[in-house]
Amino acid sequence: MKYTIFGESHGSAIGVVLEGVPAGLELDMAALQREMSRRSPGQDSLSTARREADEVHILSGVFEGKTTGAPLAMVIQNSDQHSTDYDSLRYTPRPSHGDYAGFIASKGCLDYRGGGHFSGRLTAPLVAAGAVARQVLAQKNIWVGAHISAIYGILDDSALQEPELLKTVADKPFPVLNDAKGEEMRQAILEAKADEDSVGGAIECAVVGLPAGLGAPDFGKNVEGIFSQYLFAVPAVKAVEFGLGAGLAYARGTEANDPFAVKDGKVVTKTNYAGGVNGGITNGMPVVFTATLRPTPSIALPQESVDLRTGEEVEIEIKGRHDPCVVPRAVPVIEAAAALAACEVLGI
Repeated sequence: MKYTIFGESHGSAIGVVLEGVPAGLELDMAALQREMSRRSPGQDSLSTARREADEVHILSGVFEGKTTGAPLAMVIQNSDQHSTDYDSLRYTPRPSHGDYAGFIASKGCLDYRGGGHFSGRLTAPLVAAGAVARQVLAQKNIWVGAHISAIYGILDDSALQEPELLKTVADKPFPVLNDAKGEEMRQAILEAKADEDSVGGAIECAVVGLPAGLGAPDFGKNVEGIFSQYLFAVPAVKAVEFGLGAGLAYARGTEANDPFAVKDGKVVTKTNYAGGVNGGITNGMPVVFTATLRPTPSIALPQESVDLRTGEEVEIEIKGRHDPCVVPRAVPVIEAAAALAACEVLGI
């Protein structure tokens, strides 16, 4: 399945066209809407004050409740835009945003309101597409789960060796395994917000049920490469690592290798430091990865920029409504990207 996301943060609507959806899927709209609610803004003091219903409307590709195999088009209305908050930033790009790069790429025609097409708002249609992918995967007994693994240096328990733990996390308002650590994370976010600043973090995600033998070591077919392509399309993601990831730099082979064993007549590994992938191919263990997300670059403190009309260095102050930390709302976004990637790995 291939998706195309359209729309801008402050346009009339945003949406996604998903091609290659198998015909005959009885689309569970209630389940799809639950995924949207997990990501939607304005739910508590940890997120932006922007409030959007994020109700998904199907334009095509579904008839009498079942997918037809034609392109599935879904649209989400924007209803709570404060576009005037961005007027002063039209020619003064915000540091670490897509503003300057987008301005150059669009030959000066960028929709600058709320980040335009570069905005985290565009993760809403990604979640919608991912929710469809999750329902396709469920037919093959494959599921996706994630949790906040770190915020500003505060670490949650790891699910690397026990991905089944993630089945309990999705319904939590703050999706962590260790609630005490979760409360520490919440306080770190609130402290950054009080300082008119932001914090970053990481999300650990597992795809459970992918059979062994999928993928290849080659470019374009490598499982880690396919997942990374989907994950780096998520705004704010700046690093992706599989299994033990960067921790492998601090380990010996005896500490990093995954010994083989037989369980219920099936070849398995006793550990999963490789994250379920060897040689670019799935080995039958859960595909586990961690995505690191940068601190929200829109902060209220003064920052240095350049006036693109005059070439002069200027100081800017960003108005508007922004998350002091995007990580909590990004958990279903990372799951959605992983579900879409898993479908590609499966050849769906």
